[in-house]
Amino acid sequence: MVKRRSQGKILCDEGVVKVNGALAKASKEIKTDDIVEIDTINRYLKFKVEKVPKKKNVSKKEGKELISIIEDKKKSISDIIDLI
Repeated sequence: MVKRRSQGKILCDEGVVKVNGALAKASKEIKTDDIVEIDTINRYLKFKVEKVPKKKNVSKKEGKELISIIEDKKKSISDIIDLI
């Protein structure tokens, strides 16, 4: 997950966010049981949405309770070079 909505929008605009296997726009409404993937140049994160908060802002602790991490992989320099 990202710390600010503006960061999330940038990631969506760059095409690195998928929801249930489809590229996601920043306006995509996230629902319980959605699978979200964020694939940036140096990290791949895949998680399941367990609960959608009722309010827009949540604490870091609350945020961790909203998702279940499926995969969290930092990419090595060789992975990054392979992308070039």
